[in-house]
Order: sequence, then structure tokens, then C-alpha cells
Amino acid sequence: MQEPWKSDKWFVSPWCYLPEVRKNDRFVPNIEIHDVTLRDGEQQTAVVFRRDEKVAIARQLDALGVHRIEAGMPAVSDQDRGAIEDIAALGLKSKVFAFARCIPEEIKVVKACGVNGVVIEIPVSDHMIKNAYGWSMDRAMKASIETTIAAKEAGLYTVFFTIDATRTELDRFLDIVERVATEGHMDALTMADTVGVCTPDAVAYAVKKVIDRLKKPVEIHCHQDFGLGVANTTAALAAGASVAHTTVTGLGERAGNVPMEDVVLSLLCLYGKDLGIRTEKFCEVSRFVLDLARVSVPPNRPIVGDKLYEVESGIIAGWVRLARTEHPLEYVPFSADLVGQKPVSIVLGKNSGPPSIEEWCEKLGVTATDEERLAMLKQVKAKSFEKKDLLTADEFRAIVEQVLQKASV
Repeated sequence: MQEPWKSDKWFVSPWCYLPEVRKNDRFVPNIEIHDVTLRDGEQQTAVVFRRDEKVAIARQLDALGVHRIEAGMPAVSDQDRGAIEDIAALGLKSKVFAFARCIPEEIKVVKACGVNGVVIEIPVSDHMIKNAYGWSMDRAMKASIETTIAAKEAGLYTVFFTIDATRTELDRFLDIVERVATEGHMDALTMADTVGVCTPDAVAYAVKKVIDRLKKPVEIHCHQDFGLGVANTTAALAAGASVAHTTVTGLGERAGNVPMEDVVLSLLCLYGKDLGIRTEKFCEVSRFVLDLARVSVPPNRPIVGDKLYEVESGIIAGWVRLARTEHPLEYVPFSADLVGQKPVSIVLGKNSGPPSIEEWCEKLGVTATDEERLAMLKQVKAKSFEKKDLLTADEFRAIVEQVLQKASV
């Protein structure tokens, strides 16, 4: 019988599933992904998605199984408004949302786009209202109440998005959002860690407090400035948040938004929560979006990196050769096909060892003695040092020919 931490697709730590570890989980039955690539992701410096490109990305997200697509902010430009209208008219399975400021007139524009819902943003911290907006809190409250009521009257699912929530005193935050919920309207509240400054423990604590106080769905929107966005998002979901805001491969301002791939796969493998997302399309969708964004990521980027499943180390190559037929998850945490990755392959470079040479000799149909393979290994290492890179198949063939010719003399 398979255990939740070990299947034919992943092999993670059994510690994740200890009753003592999981006893305080408050996961909701149906967690949703709210993708913000087309709005917040595009705010990454120099990223521009044209109207037709936004439509193409929306189709990719829908095919992936994303539950909600934030198609953009119609007030930004005619191009953005047109793209939102086009996406809303596609008849996607994904629900389509637009983004708006706390300005009642913007709700009319959002409604005209034909979307299912609206995310209404405003800072909730006194210091940001004063220092970044130049507003009084009374003005911000009035705008929040009037705009959320306008959204309700327009028949839009209304998400009240609190910018800089995590830098607001918690009791102050609770009082503010409760007033908007009571005097205005919200179907759900988004808690935003706008500059990525919270910890998983703090996020989990605050989410529970907000749910207990408001008795409304809570959504979580994090950034990666301290590299904790994924951990904060999963902690919020474990505490009862029902929607995670993410972008494809973490596109977004500064250090980026939370990568959808990381959240979805972590929930599936580490928590046993299947969101219905087609994870096998992760690499395909990531490449599609990043190509349009003209953004590159490190080759060892988790889940979608181009060289993620290439093995150079001789020690690990030995593991691969011994285990890959019957125990392929001994050396990777999840199978390549689970995320649409290239299969594990042994490559040649400075860190190669005898198992690497054995692999490549077999691949090329080369018969060689132990002494000859050792000579090949020395030349592989020297060539890798020389070019500061891996060797190509042709370069290894040249080494093989040179070693075998020398041996035959």
C-alpha cells in the first residue's frame, strides 16, 4: 500500500505526514489558485504583454486548470481593457477577474469588461496611506466602503485587497477590515504581504485571527523579497486561507510574486492536497510565458529549470545508473513527467566520475578497458575546465577516438 509521502510520482519526507505535525491543519476542502501573471506579473521591470499575448497566456492558464485568472487592470490602458474583454469573452473554465483601485467609477469599467469578479485594492497601513498616497485614513475608508458597495451592486464577486497588510498592527488591521466588511461589502478578503516581510508562523497566526473575526474567505498574496513567499502561502492555506495568489514561475516586481508551480507541487506532494492543476504542463506553460516576457531563470530553477534533471556529479551518476530502472525516485523528489520535465540524464563535465564515462561509452557503443575509461575521464575534466562548461557528444567522441587510437599504437 502506498503511503502519502511515497507514490510512483514523488518520494518526500514521512515527517510531513506525522499526526503530530498535521494536527493543527485547517485546510479548506477546495483550495483555488488565483493567477496574477497578467497583472502583477507584468509589473516586473521591462515585461510587456501585448493584447493578443495576454489572450494566449489566458488560454494556457485555463488549459493548465487554474481556477481564477486576474486578467488585468482596465484603467491601465486601452490595450489592457481590450485584453480583459477578449479573455472574458473566451468562455474559459477559469473564472476571470479584473483589478481596480478604490474608485467607484472604475467598477463600471470592470463590469463592462464582462468579468466574473473584481479585486479592489487599497493600502491598509496608516503609514502607507499617509506616506505613499498622501491620504487620510478617513478618506481611504470612505473610498473602500463606496467602491465595494458599487461592486456588489454591479453583481461582481468582490475581493477586498489590503495592500501592506503585514506591516499593519494586527488589531488595527482587524478593526479596519471588519468596518469595510460591515459598512461596505466583501465576498472575500485578500491579505497581502506586499513587500514580502512576514514569516510563516506570523502569517498562519494572522490568517486564523482574521477568519475567526470576519467569518469570510481569506485569500493570501505574498512576495518573495526574503524568499519566504511559498512558505508563507502554504502556511496561510494550512491555517484556513482558501485562495493563493500566484504567478507563472514567480514573475513580479522586485524579487517576484509567489511561483504557482512551487505552491501547487508542494501542496500535492508535501501536504497531500490535489488542486486539480495539470502539473504535467508546468514546464510547457512556464516556457511559453517566460518567452513572451523575455525573462530567463536559472537553469536549476525548481520544477521548471532547463537543466534541473541533468546529473554531472560522478557520485550521483552512480546512483542513477544503479537505481533508475526499479527505484527512480532515490535521487530526485518527484518524477520528471509529473511536471513535464526532460528525463534525468547524465552529462559530462568537471565533476564527472567513472559512472559518467561508463554511461557515455554505453550510449555510444564504445568498448573500453578500465584504464582507457580513466584516461577519458581525465580528458573530460580537462576539457570542462578549459571551456568552463559541459562537453558535447561530439567533444566526447573526439576524446574517445584519441584515447583508443593511442591505446592501439
